[in-house]
Formats: sequence, structure tokens, C-alpha cells
Amino acid sequence: MIQCVSILGSTGSIGRQSLDIISRMDGIRVAALTAGTSVELMAQQCRQFSPELAVMATEEAAAALKQELSDLDIRIAWGEDGLIEAATIPGAQCVITAVVGMVGLKPTLAAIRAGKRIGLANKETLVCAGELVMAEADKYGVEIIPVDSEHSAIFQCLMGVKNPAEIKRLILTCSGGPFFGMTREQLTKVTKADALKHPNWKMGAKITIDCATLMNKGLEVIEAMRLYRVPLEQVDVVIHRQSIVHSMVELVDGAVMAQMGAPDMRLPIQLALTYPQRTACPVDGLDLTKCGALTFCEPDMENFPCLALARRCAKLGEIACAAMNGANEEAVALFLADKIGFYDIYELVVKAVEQVSVIASPTLEDILAADRAAREIVRNSI
Repeated sequence: MIQCVSILGSTGSIGRQSLDIISRMDGIRVAALTAGTSVELMAQQCRQFSPELAVMATEEAAAALKQELSDLDIRIAWGEDGLIEAATIPGAQCVITAVVGMVGLKPTLAAIRAGKRIGLANKETLVCAGELVMAEADKYGVEIIPVDSEHSAIFQCLMGVKNPAEIKRLILTCSGGPFFGMTREQLTKVTKADALKHPNWKMGAKITIDCATLMNKGLEVIEAMRLYRVPLEQVDVVIHRQSIVHSMVELVDGAVMAQMGAPDMRLPIQLALTYPQRTACPVDGLDLTKCGALTFCEPDMENFPCLALARRCAKLGEIACAAMNGANEEAVALFLADKIGFYDIYELVVKAVEQVSVIASPTLEDILAADRAAREIVRNSI
């Protein structure tokens, strides 16, 4: 079991739940915490967990945190350099990457090269640079343990599969978000407040909007391809409104294995820290007599075209995936700022993907350049 951890994105949903799990487990020390600009919450976390290093996104936030913690011997840093330092800090055996977006890519690569186990909650890392990241993990002998509920479910189902050739399909489940069943006409009228009402999960604003557009599931399809090294054709999505079956694996003989549980991220977080062992978890057990009927249906990719777009980008390669992801991050930010409508997210992302040139076998700099270009296209469209 991991004895020392660094958490990138400690004030977000995954970060807070990670610290909740750590607070309930004996013997786990926190070496570093990083956050955006939530100074007050970061100060509280630092006082409770006493990390060696605390990192904020901006110099101003770091200065404010330093003042808040002037009575404590905690080193304060900021920006990308601080994130990378937190990801590579000596002593930490595991880095939980819970930051949102492309900002997580360089720190994750740095942590891999420092030999840390990765508790991966930052899906953009594998979406945009999955082949590079997985090659580095192989090179340095690093375990990447998924923290997303769907990928953790697949990870758990595959624990008993000794031969990858036995895998027929990976089946990702999807709640369908708050707009399940709506027509295009209805969707043109939805608001930010509507989109932020996820039926089953409590998450950050960006990922909640991605769930509403089904872009989140598109990103997870690409992530599954990279993490489990399967072709796109072997990754499917089904709508499962209850969020009880977190994902499934179909084997070549027709057997289907599913991982089930309450919709609570603390179980996959804890498994990333304890693997290959399992320990008691504070999550309520699943009572099958009370969870009701479990239903499954195909996703509506006509009225929710982001999922189909993600699959197209997966076929085109990592440059297209990086462009799609960067454009989506910018478009979702505009939607959350009430500057564009719900369907404008898709339209802006398509425009960016079409304008960014695809490069075969891209380098890290090629991927980062595609991300920057796509963001600029979206910003210049408004």
C-alpha cells in the first residue's frame, strides 16, 4: 500500500475525496498539494495534512497562501514549475493527477519519469498524448491506475484476465447526463444552470458540462483505447441511467464482467492507493434489492454529436484529439461564462478540429502546439 502521496488538484472534487480517503487510512502521508486559486480551502488542507509543498496556479494566490500559512513550515510555489515539483517530490510514491485539462500533461510525464505510481483522474493526459504517456510508463516501469469510475471499473474487471487476446469489447457506461432523451430543438433552449444538474454525480463544472454534451464519454473512449491498448472498434458506450454498473468487459467467449457499486468516487481513489490489495472503504455497500431496475440503451449521437466527433478524432490520431480537447476546454469555459449556447460548444470544436493540420507520429511539442492552435481558433471565433 502507498505510504506517501502527492495530490495535483487537491481542492477539486477528486482532490477533496482523495484527502477524505487518506484521512481515514492509517499511515499515509501527504507530501504535496496543488490547487488553482482556492486559497482558503488550500490553507485548511495544509493545516490538516501538513504537506512539505503547497502549489497554487498563480503568483498572487501563492502569495496569499504564504501569508495564510506564515506560522507553518510549508514551502509555497506556483505555476507549471510548481506543479512539476509537486509531481516529482521525493518521498511520494503515488501522484494523484486530479487537475482538469491539458495542464496535467507535463506534470504527469514528469511524475512517470520520476518513477511514481499515477492515480490518473486527468483524462486529457491520455486523450491528447496517450501513446507517448504509455510508452514512458513502459520505459520507467510505472503503474497507471485509473481513478475515473468507468476506467477503474474496467481495470477491476481485467484483473482476472491474463491474456489480452481474450478481450472482445470494453463497454463504458454513461448516465446520459441531465438532457437524456431531449430533442435538438429542446437542447437549443437549455441553460448553464440546466447543464450543471447532473442526475447522479457531484463533479466540477467543466466535467459536468462535458457529461451534458457527452463529450466526457468521447474523451473516455479515447482514454480507454490508450490505457488498455485496444483499437477504437473494441470500445463501446451504453447509456445506463442509474450509474450502478460502472463499466463492463466482454470476453471472446461471450462472458460479460461488470463492476457495480454506488456512484461514489472514493472506491476507485482508494484502490489506486492500495492496489493490488483491497481494504475497507467508507462507501456504502450496494443493496441490490433497493437500487431498482437497471436499464441500458444506445447513446443518441445525432442529438449529442460530441461523442461521434470524439470517435472520428480517435481515428485521425493524437493531433486531432489534442485539438478537439483544447477547443472543447475553451468552448466549455465560454459556455460557463454565458457567452455561447449549448450547441455552440460542438460547432466551435468541429471548426477547430477541421482547421488544425494532422501530423503523423507527433512529438510532445506538436501535441502542445495543436492544443494552443485549437484554443486560439475558438477564442477568435467569439
